Amino acid sequence: MNGTLTRYRVMATIVGVLLIVLILVGMPLKYLLEDGSGGQELGAWITEYLGVAHGWLYMIFLVTAFLLSRKAGWDLGFTVVTLLCGTVPVLSFWAEHRATQRVRAEHADELAPSAA
Repeated sequence: MNGTLTRYRVMATIVGVLLIVLILVGMPLKYLLEDGSGGQELGAWITEYLGVAHGWLYMIFLVTAFLLSRKAGWDLGFTVVTLLCGTVPVLSFWAEHRATQRVRAEHADELAPSAA
């Protein structure tokens, strides 16, 4: 369970950060600055390349979140909300925190380090 939770948390963080950069930095630079300016070109680069990276990494996030949901025994509603929150800037961090708290509360015995 510990490895599954860690993989989910890493992917949620990566996808969340990329989404913030894409939506809150790249898009405004691309669409609000004068065409051909350095800032507009930077925004175009961010939306093109980070957008593609975010899309591929979001697919990996979906897989890791789904695997965690099955292992943790989440109901369909909690799983869907967790998956969809990865599409909303900043909200993805709340969803990761919520999911982590639930797993830690419901599976504390599986997450505790084993005695050697």
